[in-house]
Amino acid sequence: MRLGVFGISSASTHGPSATARLARRCEDLGYDSWWSGEHVVLPSPRVAPSPLNPTDPILDPMVHLGFVAAVTERMLLGTGIIILPQRNPLVLAKQVATLDVLSSGRFVFGVGVGYLEPEMTAVGVPMSERASRTDDHLAAMRAIWYDEAPVSFSGKHTTFRGIDAHPRPTHVVPIVVGGQTPGAHRRSVEQGNGWYGFFLSPSQAAAQVAGLRVAAERFERPAALGELEISITPPGPVSADTLRAYEDAGVHQLIVFPTAATNEADVERFVGEQASVVLG
Repeated sequence: MRLGVFGISSASTHGPSATARLARRCEDLGYDSWWSGEHVVLPSPRVAPSPLNPTDPILDPMVHLGFVAAVTERMLLGTGIIILPQRNPLVLAKQVATLDVLSSGRFVFGVGVGYLEPEMTAVGVPMSERASRTDDHLAAMRAIWYDEAPVSFSGKHTTFRGIDAHPRPTHVVPIVVGGQTPGAHRRSVEQGNGWYGFFLSPSQAAAQVAGLRVAAERFERPAALGELEISITPPGPVSADTLRAYEDAGVHQLIVFPTAATNEADVERFVGEQASVVLG
């Protein structure tokens, strides 16, 4: 079982000194990856299903991961997730390529369609276009990363021709798809190196893995993508028993989240304990 950590880019640990110290500590403990999510804006006052209060700090994941890249050497750096339909695909493609180059190829591109209507509306993206924009943006980004110049692309939401952008990524950027819908399962099978489920128990993870298998029977998976890696953020600390249950469910990676931690010392204690349980 591989081990990652999520959520250090928010709450009490979002500052530079805590981030740097905890990132180095996780790397020393054997963590394989470090993940950062996003909400560009939050509804004020808070309304469901917003996960945070409007005054809760949460850093931009690309900027945060660039900082973490500078203070670490080995850990993979993942977005868990970027709300892709809210982003300009060419601007984001440049940011991803830049971070990939500066981290020596450690970047993992986790994407999702988003779910928070006030946020989507504020940035000018209709909820009805979330899925189509996500597929469109992924295709446009792959074109500017990998196609021969001059690069052209024509999609439902994005069109360009006769352009190029360098530096290009150092390798094929791994794409991890978040979401528990049939659409997310389809996108994972067709385009993802991995799938990411958030706050799922072992039984819930097993149900999602079953859904992904159904999607794999319906949709064609490019051979170059290889096996779909399953990553889960548990809803709480992992014990020896739940670790075995996640393994039995077909999970390859646990991305733990110190939800109950209220300060930097709590987070450091949590990542140490979870490393002992999962990595031995």
